[in-house]
Amino acid sequence: MTQSPTGPTDHARPAGSGSGAPVVTFDDVRDAARRLAGVAHRTPVLRSRTLDALVGAEVHLKCENFQRVGAFKFRGAYNAISRLSPQQLARGVAAYSSGNHAQAVALAARELGSHAVIVMPEDAPKSKTDATAGYGAEIVRYDRYTGDRVALGRQLAEERGLALIPPYEHPHIIAGQGTAALELIEETGRLDALLAPVGGGGLMAGSATAATALVPGIRMIGVEPETGDDTRRSLAAGHPVTIPVPRTIADGQAVDTPGALTFAINQRLVDAVVLVSDDEIRAAMKLAFERLKIVTEPSGASALAALLAGRVDPLPPRIGVIISGGNVGLDRFMELLG
Repeated sequence: MTQSPTGPTDHARPAGSGSGAPVVTFDDVRDAARRLAGVAHRTPVLRSRTLDALVGAEVHLKCENFQRVGAFKFRGAYNAISRLSPQQLARGVAAYSSGNHAQAVALAARELGSHAVIVMPEDAPKSKTDATAGYGAEIVRYDRYTGDRVALGRQLAEERGLALIPPYEHPHIIAGQGTAALELIEETGRLDALLAPVGGGGLMAGSATAATALVPGIRMIGVEPETGDDTRRSLAAGHPVTIPVPRTIADGQAVDTPGALTFAINQRLVDAVVLVSDDEIRAAMKLAFERLKIVTEPSGASALAALLAGRVDPLPPRIGVIISGGNVGLDRFMELLG
């Protein structure tokens, strides 16, 4: 039988209209921040006069590319796995991921004396699979265009008695991801808008939970690749919809449907979802490297791409942007920007 992450759930309450789905509160994000203190990095907030001039606003970049495993995903993974019982930690954990969550679960499991088995697509970037294996995880491959990673992950967890740690569809994961926005606003003070990339929706759901509690009236803007607009379509439809698995350079956002829990939160708290092309993502990666001196992966640069491409309209005076990750190998980086 699969065992889900356990631990304090005092703040989990039914979502509206009797849906029975748990919600994530600001108290949950605060609790996650205490659990992550001294374990996760408090990543820097970068400012650039050049960027401000290009955009026409005051921009604050929360650089999760400097987080452990090179992406925000470590926050949620550690928050969830650290709540497991000693008995479950001894049995191990399972996850499914295109790369960053895989690395995060592998490292968090190792840090907590457990071990991880990760379902990863065959075309996952080599840098991410190598890092995941380097943290000690066992990798099980599948074809992302024909296989069902959720079903594979659940089957694996049930067969081996592992705790399944999903990439976004769990309150502890969402609360952990929300600590990035919590730190950003603690450091910067009031922001008029916050941009974050949207894949499964966990980063945005956690960020919106934290940001709207700290700054009432803040505009929450999600960013998706043009070919992977499942969340935007779902918000327009009023329910989660499924699209063909996206083909985009933003592999971390190649999701075909939002999670039920993340969608419920984002439907309530997110103001808009805007789209960017692969070429606009490449341009943002190039600017980040040449002018800001930071390396971003495609998904990590998508929120910056939206800002540079003028997708935020009207443009507010003070904007936060989450650079969600920097896991891209040198060869792939050169290929993308060559």
